[in-house]
Amino acid sequence: MAEYTPRLVGTVTKYVFIESPTMTPSALALRAYEVSEGVMIKETCFGLQVTGMPEDVDRLIRTIRTFDPAHIFVKDRGFPPGDPRRCRANLGGARPGYLGHEAEFPLLRYVSHGLEVLETGGEREPAGAPVRQEGRSLLNIKKLKELIEEAEES
Repeated sequence: MAEYTPRLVGTVTKYVFIESPTMTPSALALRAYEVSEGVMIKETCFGLQVTGMPEDVDRLIRTIRTFDPAHIFVKDRGFPPGDPRRCRANLGGARPGYLGHEAEFPLLRYVSHGLEVLETGGEREPAGAPVRQEGRSLLNIKKLKELIEEAEES
């Protein structure tokens, strides 16, 4: 394998996810551009991808998280943009990390709910939370095991 030489030495890239009823990724991107000061911003379907010097990226993230603190989440990107070891242009198809984003994204509303409850001290149920029906028993572990084995056989 050829030796990897990064194009943006010393920079970091972070993903900014937004799962908000009041702000879209586009609205977040517009506000982020206003305070970016040297940080590269790419709008995505889930929020933003930001790349820059660590202190600049941290400053930008601190600022944009104030817009909707319980609904904006940040995650480090493992490989820099365009890295031939992981770039979909070289490998074909979506980066494996995006499959992780897809799995994590639906859970963010529950994390947001927990943050809101901590902030307000309230105890309301999150929207769309499953309600346990009275008189209905939980799935027996033995029955669950049988269902799994049955699915594996077919």
